[in-house]
Amino acid sequence: MRRARTPDPRVCSIDAAMKVLGEKWAMLALREITFGTRRFDEIVFNTGATRNILATRLKSLEAAGVITKVQYETNPARYEYELSEAGEQLFAILHSIRDWGDRYVRTDPENVAVFRHSCGEVLRPETHCAACGEVLDSDSAVTADRDMHQSDLAQTGS
Repeated sequence: MRRARTPDPRVCSIDAAMKVLGEKWAMLALREITFGTRRFDEIVFNTGATRNILATRLKSLEAAGVITKVQYETNPARYEYELSEAGEQLFAILHSIRDWGDRYVRTDPENVAVFRHSCGEVLRPETHCAACGEVLDSDSAVTADRDMHQSDLAQTGS
């Protein structure tokens, strides 16, 4: 007789990152900020998010240290959003997601914006190993130093 297995999720930084970034409006707000749109009303306009949902997402991104809120006017107080150091690290990731969407999801190639790098060529992001320069793909030999699950944390009291 087969026994049902109790789920025991891996402890993983992808899971932790998705708790911060894995919501549509958060990602679209970050897209706008990376494109230079930094004021709340402009982000609402360009994302289509409702004001209350966007406000909540921006607060959560700020609390997570991904963006910072900077006052640009005092009376009345008005703010704009900028990427923090952690947010800057998402720039290449966002462009990789955009590039993937352009290639594999969009069905209207005539409406896909072409992004160019400062060298003038079409931007096609790739992830490379910082040590050897090899392009990271699904055939790359990538290993983890450890494979920890939630039950492991429970046993250590962490």
